[in-house]
Amino acid sequence: MDRAARALARTVLADVARRRSAGGAPPRVRFAGSLASDGLSGTGRVRPARRSRAVGRAAQGVRVVLLVGPGNNGGDTLFAGAHLATAGARVTAFLVAGTVHGPGLAALEAAGAEVIARSELRVPAVVEHVSAADVVLDGLVGIGARGALRPPSGGIVRALVEARAAAEVAGSPWPWVVAVDTPSGIGVDDGSVPGPVLAADRTVTFGAYKPGLLLPPAAHLAGAVEVADVGLRREHGPQVAGTLRLQDGEVSAVLRAPGVRDHKYTRGVVGVVAGTDKYPGAGVLATAGAVRAGAGMVRALGPAGVTDRILDRHPEVVTAGGRVQSWVLGPGIPSDGSDAGQDRRVYGALAAVTGVLDAEVTGGVVPAVIDAGAMAMLEHRLPEIAVLTPHAGELADLMRGLGHEVGRADIEAEPVRWARAAQRATGATVLLKGAVTVVVGSGVTFTQADAPAWLATAGAGDVLSGILGALLAARAGDVLADPALTSRIAAAAAVLHGRAATLASAGGPTTASAVADAVPRVMAGLLAG
Repeated sequence: MDRAARALARTVLADVARRRSAGGAPPRVRFAGSLASDGLSGTGRVRPARRSRAVGRAAQGVRVVLLVGPGNNGGDTLFAGAHLATAGARVTAFLVAGTVHGPGLAALEAAGAEVIARSELRVPAVVEHVSAADVVLDGLVGIGARGALRPPSGGIVRALVEARAAAEVAGSPWPWVVAVDTPSGIGVDDGSVPGPVLAADRTVTFGAYKPGLLLPPAAHLAGAVEVADVGLRREHGPQVAGTLRLQDGEVSAVLRAPGVRDHKYTRGVVGVVAGTDKYPGAGVLATAGAVRAGAGMVRALGPAGVTDRILDRHPEVVTAGGRVQSWVLGPGIPSDGSDAGQDRRVYGALAAVTGVLDAEVTGGVVPAVIDAGAMAMLEHRLPEIAVLTPHAGELADLMRGLGHEVGRADIEAEPVRWARAAQRATGATVLLKGAVTVVVGSGVTFTQADAPAWLATAGAGDVLSGILGALLAARAGDVLADPALTSRIAAAAAVLHGRAATLASAGGPTTASAVADAVPRVMAGLLAG
């Protein structure tokens, strides 16, 4: 507990010092992009706080509010508040529980903090204090809590969520919120959001990631996540069993850089069946993703109205058929069968992927990315080397076709549950696109949150399909030998896609074409280590 409290206090002081250095003020959030200005974009990315000489004097005059619940989580918060008060912060603690950690409370009172007991607690007073604070520590409940927050915590958090929304509309500042271990009210084990949650700008978690910090929809409520070493045994962290998030070294290990003996065929040939005369841009963007992600060759197949546009943008693309090491199928192809030519090409490629036709006919089994309209053409159980890439609405359509009564809202509320259900039902690896991308293979789930909200733009998914196709082609032999590698490659593609969007965006709007153009720089940075 001492280690946890000191880690909390150090993180708060470092955040205050950094933000004061950047803007001359304590860390009150301005809603016109101040989070992005210091790199804390709320994406759930793991990013330790920087330390500086200013940390030692950062607490002077800073107004800190503690929301304190029962048990050890409340104890961590009380002891951290004592450290902050000793450093010069003006600390007010609201004891939301009737009984709190005794030694922690004694330490806080000895440090001169103001303490408001539960018997004196009034929700409007809490909102007033929080609205005027610089930093809030959310220590209401710990990892043992289940379900929505109970009174009075639930009422307090609901009032604070409403106050924050009003402040955002008015452009008024809001305190920097630091969650203690996890934001109170999230589903710690499954990432669900059963009730109100005070979104954190940073979460300091102890010893290991908790699943709810990695799994949507809760992941985006955790802000920037910092793991504090509190002396837990190695086997308890830092990753969560069955739930992973790739870091830089793991992504670079997936990428295959060419060697001096490589040529265009050994680097990976991607076959793209994407776009129609009605939606030619999808073919252009899927091809761009594959080209920019390092494919040795891209074969783009489709009507002249599509291939001509692709060649205008990428003259290096081949529009004749031939053997490939991966397929990208379906971007921009309607699911209503309105383009017989593209449908026929997709069915032929799926026959290769599933092994329905003899290898002498198809050229052999290869991995594939199956997107958009191609998902409506599935007739056979898929191997794990096939990756379905739906968004929530498309996954709902797919699952309804498999006999499940589910809508888009259901998928968005429980994305991991439904991605896993789709993986079991189809046999394929499933990449569910969203603010947090979920990738499910056999026995493993990856969640990646590397993209800015600006990536929610037309054509971005087409680029992702192309990127993934290139990565699969480059590692096709490895994937065929070890199909479980597919999910890791899919997660790496999501990282490249998200980081390319961050680079292209630079904090503002971007386009799918710009995201594709940024991919080589992201790959170069990862490969350079």
